[in-house]
Amino acid sequence: MVRRKIIKRKFGKGSRKCIRCGSMDGIIRKYGLMYCRRCFREVAQDLGFRKFG
Repeated sequence: MVRRKIIKRKFGKGSRKCIRCGSMDGIIRKYGLMYCRRCFREVAQDLGFRKFG
């Protein structure tokens, strides 16, 4: 079994992770947020976002 060296990604989906939980899927990058969609729903009120509708 060959061990592969983990390479830090410079671009693409694998280069970005949620600053709260570390997840790499569902990242919201708009306005430089860098939260996954699940964490964003929990902290959106604290960040000043309001829910309409």
